[in-house]
Amino acid sequence: MSATAPEPSVSAASSSSAAHPRFAEALQELGLGDLLPRVRRFPDQTRTAQEAAAAIGCDLSQICKSLIFAADGVPVLVLMDGASRVDLDLVRRELGAEKVTRAKADVVRETTGYAIGGVPPFGHATRTRVLADRSLLAHDEVWAAAGTPYAVFPMAPKTLIAHAGGTLVDVRETAA
Repeated sequence: MSATAPEPSVSAASSSSAAHPRFAEALQELGLGDLLPRVRRFPDQTRTAQEAAAAIGCDLSQICKSLIFAADGVPVLVLMDGASRVDLDLVRRELGAEKVTRAKADVVRETTGYAIGGVPPFGHATRTRVLADRSLLAHDEVWAAAGTPYAVFPMAPKTLIAHAGGTLVDVRETAA
């Protein structure tokens, strides 16, 4: 298990403006309003896991990527650690799908209500099936997008996966 990441150096944005308003509302509805003060807003975008890890000052694997794929045309959310890639064949097998592809930007926004680079692990516009890779459990705390490419929040991986309604799976690409 890794130690908790240090508090990042960020702008002095208030907690109510740090998260996307829809995500802040979702946190309140889930009884997680106490997380709002922990949401961190950065002056520059953190659209990639690398950018987020650098801004936070944590290991790349402590970033929780929220990725939307299309399994036989149906959106599915995959939660993956920032240092790893998703193996589409493993996702296909896990879902019993014929074909799995990366969802297009318009499908991501329509499904989640958020733009790529800011998709949180829960609080989406529509319910989707959620697969969470076990690699997230290697840490006591992970950081995920808070609805914008500028904001992230920390949470224990088991709690995050539970709130996302995720099923634990092994869909991480392994080196050949």
